[in-house]
Amino acid sequence: MRIAILDDYQAVALKLADWSGLRAHCDIDVFTAPIPEANAASVLAPYDILCTLRERMQIGGDLIRALPKLKYIVVTGKRYDAIDVAAARACGVPVSNTDVRGGGGVAELAWGLILSCARRIAYEDRMMREGGWQNSIGITLRGRNLGLVGFGNLGRQMAHIGRAFGMNILAWSPNLTPERAEAGGATYASKEELLRQSDIVSLHLVLGATTRGIIGAENQNMMKPGAYLINTARGALVDESALLDALRNKTIAGAGLDVFDQEPLDDNHPLRSLENVVLTPHLGYYTQEMVATYYEDAIKAIKAFVEGAPIRLVN
Repeated sequence: MRIAILDDYQAVALKLADWSGLRAHCDIDVFTAPIPEANAASVLAPYDILCTLRERMQIGGDLIRALPKLKYIVVTGKRYDAIDVAAARACGVPVSNTDVRGGGGVAELAWGLILSCARRIAYEDRMMREGGWQNSIGITLRGRNLGLVGFGNLGRQMAHIGRAFGMNILAWSPNLTPERAEAGGATYASKEELLRQSDIVSLHLVLGATTRGIIGAENQNMMKPGAYLINTARGALVDESALLDALRNKTIAGAGLDVFDQEPLDDNHPLRSLENVVLTPHLGYYTQEMVATYYEDAIKAIKAFVEGAPIRLVN
C-alpha cells in the first residue's frame, strides 16, 4: 500500500514518530507543501491511505470519489470537519481520528499573544531591529478583566493562568451556567456584559453552525476602545471584515490572531500590514509533543487498518 502524509510543512512527521513498522507493508511519501485543489485528484490518485494533519487540507466528496484506489483516511486530532465522512462512507472508505494528548500548547500560545499585545512585544521587536527605542507604552494585566468566550477545558486553563496574573475572570458560552463558571474560577457574564467589561477577550469555542460569526460587527462595537481580541480557536468565529474595520479605525486597541478564515493567509492579506495586530500561523496545537502524539496514534491506526481491524472509526 502507498501512504500519503499530507501538509507536513516542516517535514517533521518522519522525525517525530517511528514509521519503521509500517515500511514492511507500505511505501510512504510526505507532502511538505499544500496540494492545489485543481491538482489533488491526479496527485493523490496512486495512494491507498491518506494521513492528514488536522484541518490543513479539505478532502471533500468530489475528491474522494475521484480516488478509486483510496482505501482509508486517518485524521490527526479528534475533529474531522475537513473530511466529507458521509462521502467516504458511501465510497467504502473508513475514516479514523486520533486522540489528543500532551495538551496545553493552545492556552500557552494564547497567553503569548495576550502578553505580546499588552506589552507590544512584537511591535517593539520590529522597531528595535530598525534602530528604534521605546515606541509604545503597554498595559499591566493585574487587576484587569479577562473575558473568556468558551469555558471548556481550554477556557478553564486560561482562567487558571489569568488568576496567576491577578486578573478578574469573566466567562460566557452558550450553555455555561453561573455554577459551572464559579467551579472553574470565573464569574459568569452574558456575552454582552463580557464584551463591554473585558480588557482582553479570548475565544475558545468550537466552530459550528451556531458559533460561526458569533463575534460580529455589533459585538466588536461593544468592546472597550482599549481592549484586545485574542483568537486561537477558529477564524470563522469572528466577522473578519468587521475586525479589519475595528483595527484600522482603532475602535479596539488590537488583536492577537492564530487562526483565519482562509489558511494559509494570503500573502497580500490586509491583516499582514496592520501594526496593532499580532499574527501567528495556526501554531496553537503545533508543538513537538502534540504533533508527535498525533503521528504516533496515526501509525497505530494505519497498522490496525492494514491488519484488518481498524480502530477509532468515525464513519
